Amino acid sequence: MTHPRTALAACMRNEGIFVLEWLAWHSLLGFDRIFVVTNDCTDGSDALLGHLAARGLLTHIRQDVPANCAPQDAGMDHVLTACRAAGITHVLHIDSDEFLLLDGTLADLHARTGEADVVPIPWRMFGDSGVTGWSPGDLVTERNTYAEPAPEPGVTKFKCLFRVASFARATDHNPQAPLVDDPQVRTPDGVPLSNATLAQAKSSRFRPHDLACATTTARLNHYAIRSEDVFLMKNDRGDGQGKTGETKYHLGSNWHRTANRNDVRDDSMAPHLPAIRARLSDWRADAETARLERACKDWFTARRAQLLTPQTRALWTRRKGAA
Repeated sequence: MTHPRTALAACMRNEGIFVLEWLAWHSLLGFDRIFVVTNDCTDGSDALLGHLAARGLLTHIRQDVPANCAPQDAGMDHVLTACRAAGITHVLHIDSDEFLLLDGTLADLHARTGEADVVPIPWRMFGDSGVTGWSPGDLVTERNTYAEPAPEPGVTKFKCLFRVASFARATDHNPQAPLVDDPQVRTPDGVPLSNATLAQAKSSRFRPHDLACATTTARLNHYAIRSEDVFLMKNDRGDGQGKTGETKYHLGSNWHRTANRNDVRDDSMAPHLPAIRARLSDWRADAETARLERACKDWFTARRAQLLTPQTRALWTRRKGAA
């Protein structure tokens, strides 16, 4: 068996105030490469990512999204091309609000899943923990400590670690267009699952649901809300699947109610905070990194003040019982 070379990929727009924490954590997990694809950034995050790339901390890909194409889908075309050129065998595509948590190491994950073509990793939804206004510089992994009790069979969605050579394309959740017969799907614990989901372009759940959600060795902490104001600002950023006219990022929407889970306290990231802070301190010691991140924070603060007026907040709030 060839030693796996594993990459992490993300498609981002205007995530400058969160980039360094996300990158710091995932750089500690030992990925061979980290790819970040951006489009149409107005907050300065593309400049920050470009500088981080020049420092060798990631590979930054700027894209012009084709008409009628979802930014994430177009971005993954670029990522897969880059993975093949770099000799990457496996890639995990997640968002900037998702943090991978492993029992052990990436090598342990590969050992458990063997020759699997796809390893679906379940979300665990983290709510706003009562945070209404975000202070740029706060750590998501420290502030957001309330979550759903556990993944819910038939409800929870997944992101996939997959074998690059086995698929021609990928969307936000799944690889697509298999290049192998009967792709093998296993949970992070190594339990076989059905591959039927891979034939459905926008499906993001795996069967049997109970087995898929029962995995204990890997999960994605999904901080989809972070805070009330950050969630509302997603209306300004737009949707990674290119949807328009949506009410998804309205307070009280179906998605807000699904994602804003504050049922139980979860301090799973607490033991890792010293390492995250140490890496951030090291990176921010570079004056240009600090300057570019500060510019992103200033942009966010100014844009929030401009956009989130009482009138806009009311417009972006769904009354109880509305979709």
